[in-house]
Amino acid sequence: MEFISIVYGLFLLSVLGIYWSLAQQKLQLWTLLFASLVFYGSLQVQYIPLLLVLIYVNFRLGSEMGENTSLKDSLQDGDIADEEWQFTQADWNLRRLKLLWVGVILNILLLLGFKYFLPVFNFLFKTNQTDSAISSFKIIAPLGISFFTFECIAYLVDVYRGAPPANELLKFAAYKFFFAKLISGPITRYHNLAGQFNNLRLPTAEIVAEGLWLIARGAVKKGIFADHLGVFVDLCFGNLQRAGSVDLWLATFAYGLQLYLDFSGYVDIARGSALLFGLILPENFDFPYFSTSISDFWRRWHMTLGDWLRNYLYFPLGGSRKGLDRTCLNLIIVMLIAGIWHGAALGFLVWGALHGLALAIHRLTDALSHSFEDLENFWKSPLGIILAWLLTQLMVFTSWIWFRLPNLQDSSYVIEHLWGHSADVQFVQKVYVEALNISQSQMAILLSALAFFMAVLYTLNRTLKLQFHWSLKLVFVPMFLYCVWLLAPEGSLPYIYFDF
Repeated sequence: MEFISIVYGLFLLSVLGIYWSLAQQKLQLWTLLFASLVFYGSLQVQYIPLLLVLIYVNFRLGSEMGENTSLKDSLQDGDIADEEWQFTQADWNLRRLKLLWVGVILNILLLLGFKYFLPVFNFLFKTNQTDSAISSFKIIAPLGISFFTFECIAYLVDVYRGAPPANELLKFAAYKFFFAKLISGPITRYHNLAGQFNNLRLPTAEIVAEGLWLIARGAVKKGIFADHLGVFVDLCFGNLQRAGSVDLWLATFAYGLQLYLDFSGYVDIARGSALLFGLILPENFDFPYFSTSISDFWRRWHMTLGDWLRNYLYFPLGGSRKGLDRTCLNLIIVMLIAGIWHGAALGFLVWGALHGLALAIHRLTDALSHSFEDLENFWKSPLGIILAWLLTQLMVFTSWIWFRLPNLQDSSYVIEHLWGHSADVQFVQKVYVEALNISQSQMAILLSALAFFMAVLYTLNRTLKLQFHWSLKLVFVPMFLYCVWLLAPEGSLPYIYFDF
């Protein structure tokens, strides 16, 4: 069941009808859980038992960490001395820490087993068994396993830090399996959604309009823009030996736009669907391609992942509290882990290392600028802001090459041929004339027009603070959906982040 399909539309309407016809919260949660099981079952029914077991294990670990059983036993025996209280408290804290490590290691091992077992196995034993059962292991890995385990780890750490554990398995399961966010996020903390479960209200007309608008907007981003860009990107990166330098630059720029529109389109549909159930999922994108520093980029790109990396990796490593050198090292370590999280291929590691180095260089530059007033004033001037934006986006877009082509042989070929390489005549004929029916210059104009349109939206939204009225949004919803049905390419491309 895909988000952009008539089947999903009928599924969503049916579940909403049942969900809001029930008065009791428990029945609504059961409806949400059952619907989520049906949704996931339509994609990979074989992994539902595994995920349910994982949900139960994390629920029990959270409950055990949140309940001070040793302290209860001591209090039942009457008053205890301060020294005995301290020993009891220390014993409880040690037990909680052990439970946390058990949960974190269990989730990480599960993630590593599904996403990285085959590449590590092949690397260690130098196997080339492309058709073996082992080699197909990653292909059938559970959809959304990365987001699923990250949310579990976040929940356990939050409980260890003092947040109350889930007191109902049903509520925890409904949170974990909620179909809108299950496959590709956004990464949502339990306590954020649990509080909303306790205060479910029938959405107002304005909220319904916003939900439908997000769904329609996300469908346009994915179905029209991202998928058409994806056709061009696949043609270019699938024929590297024949593509010219200009083609590779266009494909790199197109992929950066495709990735953003594809992923943000998914999140828009997820957030819109959640709003119709009276739930608010966190935003995941905030015009990241208009960032003027790599640090700002990571505050706007995949925001829930950035928040997770800061709270559960960067801060525990020491953050910026242990000096500039240690700060830069922590940034590099965090981004290397972010690269590994996306996949086992070396290209993802290079991508993470590049972003880590860029963050470290930005931190060093920022510290240097504070020491020289003229340099600090330059970066605040219009010329400095434009230069900072150009450098940031050049780094971001070129690093996408390793993200799109994680095989180092392919990505290295692209880097080596970004300048002074002419395209094969057959490539121009096959790609631009036969497949796309446009010229190379027309493709460049279309990409520039799309970027300009995004700039206009950014100006209206962030600078002028303009928003459509909810009634106008309702007018656009059927128009957008009709355009997707009419203009989307045949055989829609899968969501890119389904692979992660």
